[in-house]
Amino acid sequence: MKVDILHQPDSAIARVVMNAGDELVAEAGRMIAMSGSINASTTLRQGKGGGILGGLKRMVGGESLFMSVFRSPTNGGEVFLAPKLMGDILLYPMTGVGLVVQASSYLGSASGVDIDLGFQGFKSFFSGERVFWLDISGYGELILTSFGAIYEIPINGEYIVDTGHIVAFEKSLSFEISKAGSSWVGAFLGGEGLICRFKGQGRVFCQTHNPSAFGKQVGSQLPPR
Repeated sequence: MKVDILHQPDSAIARVVMNAGDELVAEAGRMIAMSGSINASTTLRQGKGGGILGGLKRMVGGESLFMSVFRSPTNGGEVFLAPKLMGDILLYPMTGVGLVVQASSYLGSASGVDIDLGFQGFKSFFSGERVFWLDISGYGELILTSFGAIYEIPINGEYIVDTGHIVAFEKSLSFEISKAGSSWVGAFLGGEGLICRFKGQGRVFCQTHNPSAFGKQVGSQLPPR
């Protein structure tokens, strides 16, 4: 399986070229074009993060209840995947080291990648973002998406990131949610909200735009129903 990312960073699309017998799993509804030889199906996917329970957990986490599975019977079969929002795509090779992913950032992966729902408890609840994050493990290509461009921050020690801009981070990092300023009132009045304080060694992948802030901005301009 070979993945090419086209039209980065603002309107990225993933072109997946598959070998005979390859299987691509993707968020339902994200395929925009494919070769006529590709066999496509919709499933709850069995295995870790699969089945009815796995599907319901993904739905709670902001993902679709179903997943699309694409199989290529011949070499050279193509599938094009695109995200819901205009933005970038990150190709992350899973090598057995875990990755924590914002629930809405999963786009697709090879069949050897396991997807489960990681509960971050009150850390994420008080961040104003989702209570649930996807816990990604296994081996193979992982395709993530963002709102705006994706940029990588290598961390060796301690680093602070606004919670609304996190796409994913490696599980070698520990983190805690805290206020951006010296007081809670100052943090919110200053428009910074809450931040995620990472510690350790690893990488954080961020997006240039905050979907929640964008939604509030656009929503305030819409006429009342």
